[in-house]
Amino acid sequence: MPEQLLLLVTILIAVGFDFTNGFHDTANAIATSVSTRAVSPRLAVLIASVLNLAGAVITVVFFQAKVSNTIGKIVSFKAGLVVIIAALLGAIVWNLVTWYLGLPSSSTHALVGGLSGAAIAAAHGLSGVKADEFWKTVLSLVISPPVGLLVAAILMTALLIFLHGARPAPLNRTFRSLQILTGALVSYSHGANDAQKTMAVMTLALVATGHLTTFQVPVWVVLLSASAIAFGTYAGGWRIIRTLGWRIYKLDPATGMAAQLTGAAVIQFATQFGLPVSTTHVITGSVIGAGASQRLSALRWGVGANIVTAWVLTIPAAGLTAWVAYAILSTAGLRG
Repeated sequence: MPEQLLLLVTILIAVGFDFTNGFHDTANAIATSVSTRAVSPRLAVLIASVLNLAGAVITVVFFQAKVSNTIGKIVSFKAGLVVIIAALLGAIVWNLVTWYLGLPSSSTHALVGGLSGAAIAAAHGLSGVKADEFWKTVLSLVISPPVGLLVAAILMTALLIFLHGARPAPLNRTFRSLQILTGALVSYSHGANDAQKTMAVMTLALVATGHLTTFQVPVWVVLLSASAIAFGTYAGGWRIIRTLGWRIYKLDPATGMAAQLTGAAVIQFATQFGLPVSTTHVITGSVIGAGASQRLSALRWGVGANIVTAWVLTIPAAGLTAWVAYAILSTAGLRG
């Protein structure tokens, strides 16, 4: 296959991954708002998609593509197009599997696993991955959910103490209004962090084909990635919305607001330092933390255990899928 055509295929697959990232992660921003009836599902999805787009564009244009730079350093060699395609296929397949099962797994974990698996296959060993960059990324992915859990629990506990004795009805109305704002913050933060991962893959493909001499995200890549994740968000991921919004803990407006505010803060902090965190994991941790501060017995720990299992499996599963995809593509004679 001619290199230019293969590059086009790579970019189209990257857009496909970005789209699945958007509809897979819609729940991060809107599940809590929808479950507490702070906003209607369709309006919530529309707000989330617009702010995903805004977050991706504004963050990269004004604050640099720090997360993209981190993702771009995981592979230890100049990755060819076949490596990148295999990585994307591994991530997309896992995204679709967990979406079908209704599990809020991480698109970021899936992409990191896909890149690692494809790079290991291409290099015929672990030397295909930069160990320090890989573990730095994994560490940020592992630490961020417990941070979200702890901060949300502290915030919710403080709210319970401060508002003790207040009338529930006026409080619920106030927190529902605040959820519109905090949901918007989550959407903006999601776009700011997650869209950069697809930008990184597209930029790697442009470097591989000589269209770029250094790893620097072009403006058109920013706009294309931001648009793809926004359209994916608008398509919605209703299976995962049910899991986050109802199955882990039946949220009320106060816990929903606390979880969203915490999640947005953690994601924004990570983005400013170039750390590719999982918005899915952060929000899930925040939901658990906010719920646990009220009543541990109300949490559905079996659902939480299934989610954690999906988290643990994501990187190796996506990596294995990408490894197999690379082997098949190479056997078929694709080069690049």
